[in-house]
Amino acid sequence: MILYPPDDPYLVNFTLFGLPIAVRWYGVLIMSGALIAAYLASGRALRRGYDPEHVWNQLMLGLILGIAGARIYYVIFEWERFAHNWWSIPNLTTGGLAIHGGFLGALLSVLIYTRWQKLPFWDWVDVCIPGFLLGQAIGRWGNFFNQEAYGRPTELPFGLQIDPAFRLPPYTDMQQYPIDTLFHATFLYESLWNFMGVALLLLADRRFGHGAPPGQRRLRPGDLLFLYAIIYSAGRFWIEGLRLDSLYLGPLRMAQVISLIFIAIGVVALVINQRRRMTNHP
Repeated sequence: MILYPPDDPYLVNFTLFGLPIAVRWYGVLIMSGALIAAYLASGRALRRGYDPEHVWNQLMLGLILGIAGARIYYVIFEWERFAHNWWSIPNLTTGGLAIHGGFLGALLSVLIYTRWQKLPFWDWVDVCIPGFLLGQAIGRWGNFFNQEAYGRPTELPFGLQIDPAFRLPPYTDMQQYPIDTLFHATFLYESLWNFMGVALLLLADRRFGHGAPPGQRRLRPGDLLFLYAIIYSAGRFWIEGLRLDSLYLGPLRMAQVISLIFIAIGVVALVINQRRRMTNHP
């Protein structure tokens, strides 16, 4: 199976009364993912006895801080690109959003919102985190339409065909890498991994968390967040090794380093949280 991205990354692109009207698929998919994530979270909030309107209010702040965090993270590690072009920092049409920064920004929004509304932080995070991962799974398809975040050439029977205009060197050499060269569809790998992660989080919550009978609830507030950190980061670590556009800190791929850190934090936090459960319920 060969994936052929569209030549045009725009869903809508025209001029009206001299004003450009442009809507990119990337933005549509990010917003669609956020809305579907909020719909999932609102149902989970209602089942836990919360007003689902909190989810929609949280969404606005989460989008603002999430996108800001994703951009700031990217700019920090690509500073040479922006050092002499500060005006391009807020220009998101040039690309450059990093999900680890987006996650930290979104987490900050939860902290602010729960403090403001006097909601329990850890329980509220667990309400929202499966939806956050679902939004990631959907938003990754924006990379398909932008022909970005793809991997190195592959000899697998399925892959992604990239227009030469969107290739990174040395794959712009059409003699060595002709038009029918296939590249790893890393956006697809991560999207599928994230969908699987959503299913695992929901299953864990149903079997051992809030969805289980009171006597069988083994998950404490915060555990779904820690499981998210482990599940998502494990997939991101191996997928990042295939990509051609990674952010680097010296010889290290930053996403892989951060993924290892997230996995370590997730495992340690999960163990500590479970020990607290056993201490409170011997």
